[in-house]
Amino acid sequence: MITKEDIDRINFLAKKSKDAGLTEEEKAEQQRLRRKYIDWVKSQVKAQLDTIEITDSQPDCGCEGHEHKHKHGHGCNCHKN
Repeated sequence: MITKEDIDRINFLAKKSKDAGLTEEEKAEQQRLRRKYIDWVKSQVKAQLDTIEITDSQPDCGCEGHEHKHKHGHGCNCHKN
């Protein structure tokens, strides 16, 4: 999990890197925090994708008498039972 402190530290190290440069220890810390952040983002995206359920885009609506190439609301009232 990424904390606010992690984000703050990532941002601090990025700014310091531009302004004054980083020590070897800070560079290693920056890489470790960036990797932690990227892994966290990937896990969040995967969790969201895992919850997606693909459904039939035109489920059986029970209407008859015409081809099923419509989006209900076309005026025949077959979808209002």
